[in-house]
Amino acid sequence: MNIPTNLRYTSSHEWVRTEADGTVSIGITDHAQGALGDLVYLELPEVGRKLAAAEACAVVESVKAASDVYAPIAGEVVAVNDAVTKAPEQVNQDAYGAWLFRMKPADASAAAKLLDARAYEATIGDA
Repeated sequence: MNIPTNLRYTSSHEWVRTEADGTVSIGITDHAQGALGDLVYLELPEVGRKLAAAEACAVVESVKAASDVYAPIAGEVVAVNDAVTKAPEQVNQDAYGAWLFRMKPADASAAAKLLDARAYEATIGDA
């Protein structure tokens, strides 16, 4: 199971990477994309949308199911990855390279309070 140690995670299977400019990139974990199967459609939040932590803000659809993506922290959406909406299979190929959207956090320390790789691995067990 691929769980990079430089990222933070949520129990709902989102990953968070803090960028040099203070924004955070958000995607779904390798575990999540594997459970969903081949992704066929992504619906991402609009730039400028203000999100509360744990708010459903995006949808990923696969040949098997549709699943909500939740904002891991509160903040404002500052960018979306249009490339993955045109080619959702990129998420299956590289879940940690294919970010979905970026946020400017309402609280700069919020991402550090999310699960680290070891804690996330414990939440998914031997899945």
